[in-house]
Amino acid sequence: ARCGQPCLVTLTTDSNMVRRGNQGWVYGWQRQGWRKADGKRALNVDLWQQLLPLLQTHTVTFNWVKGHAGHPYNERCDALAVQEYTKHK
Repeated sequence: ARCGQPCLVTLTTDSNMVRRGNQGWVYGWQRQGWRKADGKRALNVDLWQQLLPLLQTHTVTFNWVKGHAGHPYNERCDALAVQEYTKHK
């Protein structure tokens, strides 16, 4: 919530990285200067840096759905992402 009040959130994603990353991997990457165990830079650091503080404030349940499988909200998010991506090519 914009007012900073804790909320119950269901985050639906087709990304296993998002779903599982918050279970511990991402905190290790953060401690290691955003490097993964293999020494490579973690992906989407800018997005993780926005998400992590929100996970501290809100109670988030991660709901995984298969991508491109007809889930209406997931398909809508994909369409919006593609639209934005093509604007910035």
